[in-house]
Amino acid sequence: METPVYCPVGTVASVKALDCSELEAAGAQMILANTYHLMLRPGADRVARLGGLHHFMAWPHPTFTDSGGFQAFSLGFAKEHGVGKIGGVFTGPAAPVPRRETNELGRMATIDENGVTFRSHIDCSTHRLTPEISIGLQQKLGADIIVAFDECTSPLSDHEYTRRAMERTHRWAERCLAAHPVRVPQALLGIVQGGAYEDLRRKSTQVIASMPFDGIAIGGSLGKTKTDMHHVLEWTIPELPDAKFRHLLGIGDVDDLFECVERGVDSFDCVIPTRFARHGTAFVRPQFATKRRFRINLRNATWAEDSRPIEPDCGCPACVRYSRAYIHHLFVAEEILGFRLATIHNIWFMQRLMEEIRQSIREGTFRTLKQTWLFD
Repeated sequence: METPVYCPVGTVASVKALDCSELEAAGAQMILANTYHLMLRPGADRVARLGGLHHFMAWPHPTFTDSGGFQAFSLGFAKEHGVGKIGGVFTGPAAPVPRRETNELGRMATIDENGVTFRSHIDCSTHRLTPEISIGLQQKLGADIIVAFDECTSPLSDHEYTRRAMERTHRWAERCLAAHPVRVPQALLGIVQGGAYEDLRRKSTQVIASMPFDGIAIGGSLGKTKTDMHHVLEWTIPELPDAKFRHLLGIGDVDDLFECVERGVDSFDCVIPTRFARHGTAFVRPQFATKRRFRINLRNATWAEDSRPIEPDCGCPACVRYSRAYIHHLFVAEEILGFRLATIHNIWFMQRLMEEIRQSIREGTFRTLKQTWLFD
């Protein structure tokens, strides 16, 4: 891969609505799949029997699997607290609240010292992930880059709970390294935790950076705002080895790419481009945006008779052949082609933007490019 790079998310070994030839045409370099979801369906053993992820999904390029640790949060305390990695839902100051240790309010994941017990979102069956099981599943899936099993905390977790979760993540990191044979040709990333607490982030960075991982992932809660996330990166990245790959888990809006690349991130994965596309939102450059920067909503009646492509200077198949009016019609008519075309465009948009960022770094013009996108 050439970095910095955005990795489309193929949760169940499929980037929603697209086949691999379309991803290749867009310039995608690597796809991220989800260990938890593939464990449930079709199962890591079946994927292994069918040749691993590369053969299974006919993707001959780099693959990446997360560990299932994020699902411990998304199916657990994210449901209880009603937040994501960045708790940007708050309208004012919100005091952290202690995490409850009981399985309340529909949580489907329970954490203990040894691992996480999940209740499947598919059929409510019980499943178990430990550091050793997660590494074993990722080895069977056969991804090129795999991630240590960790505990992702909530933006509302207090300092004490976040500290305990961080220390548990460090113990699990050691177990992941022990479970990962050197002969297996997979790069193993350790994960820095610590929430949005400076002392914990710095401590976790020191501990994980001292371990013999092939690269470092930055995970967990990134605070309540994007400013909090920027602080987390500023506390973390300067302490990481220069030669090791740095991946930011689950982040990838347009402004995030500029802000996080500037702070030293090498790669990103994020569901935003495909998820937004399914609801009619297409990414565009600032000069083509409406109320919200970098995006338009193709469902809006504004575009019902607009004969222009989504983005006039885009070379993606959706923009070369179809108009905003036609894609608007597809969404109104609930035709699958609508979200396919929006997804194609958004993936092309992200890959094109990352190539512009890479080119600006080569030419020493990154800050000029950032100024053009974020402030003009």
